[in-house]
Amino acid sequence: MGKLLVTGATGNLGHLTLELLLERVPAEQLAGLSRAPERASDLAERGVDIRQGDYLDYASLVRAFEGVDKLLLVSALAFTDRSAQHFNAIAAAKQAGVKHVIYTSIQRDEELGIVQVGVTESDVFTEQALRASGLTYTILRNPMYLDHLELYIPPGTYEKGLRVPSGEGTMAPALLRDLAAGNVAVLTQEGHENQTYTLNGSQAASFREIAAVLSEIHGKPVPYEPVEREAHLQSYLQNGTPQPVAEFLTAWVAGVGLGAFSKSTDDLERLIGYRPTGYREFLEKNYPAIVPPAEDKAALS
Repeated sequence: MGKLLVTGATGNLGHLTLELLLERVPAEQLAGLSRAPERASDLAERGVDIRQGDYLDYASLVRAFEGVDKLLLVSALAFTDRSAQHFNAIAAAKQAGVKHVIYTSIQRDEELGIVQVGVTESDVFTEQALRASGLTYTILRNPMYLDHLELYIPPGTYEKGLRVPSGEGTMAPALLRDLAAGNVAVLTQEGHENQTYTLNGSQAASFREIAAVLSEIHGKPVPYEPVEREAHLQSYLQNGTPQPVAEFLTAWVAGVGLGAFSKSTDDLERLIGYRPTGYREFLEKNYPAIVPPAEDKAALS
């Protein structure tokens, strides 16, 4: 196995991927890319070769990708010129002699044609550029992250109800750790060449069904209340969320109802060899029922 490089070494997904790789691959075979290598000192101390590079600095990418066999290209942040950054990375990988590029895209349904603000157009461009590059590729279409579910289901939902744009579409969000394990599988195994996978957690649900599960956990009804898209946008703005971010989050929540994330597969489970965490167990752990004070519990006994 040749050198493996993970971009975004200081980001959540990239850092987790390198941590899991260290459990299976000798550190001398691993490299990480970061704009600020000093921020990845914990990985460097464990022997990972942290290389400086910036998606907007083509020359830095060519230098960083030298000697790399497989490259995990973690997608750039929304609200940036993702297409230009990803094209730089793909072109630099080819110039540096990288054999296989794995790209973390976002789940989408081409037949529905729903555009998720800030990501869909650049994902389509990047996937097309990767296929046309002549490089061996793997495309991993990521779902919504369970770890970030509070952005869509805020803790105040128990008191206010689950207020989201209407729609009966479903989503099957996954933990970043499970997705990182999927990255590791593709980086360390053969048989994933020129494949596109749609990754999911183990359970799909609509927001209506999620409200029902929250009701069970809470022990009291948590109403599912469909609202107009504009009203949902305003709820973010009233909490101080910047306008572009509020529009981004609203588009994702509305996209769930419209079916943008309804395609469910067992691709992730097959990659990692175990059942990915499902939304229900995540909610039970992170949105616990309200426990009565000790004196109240005594009165109930």
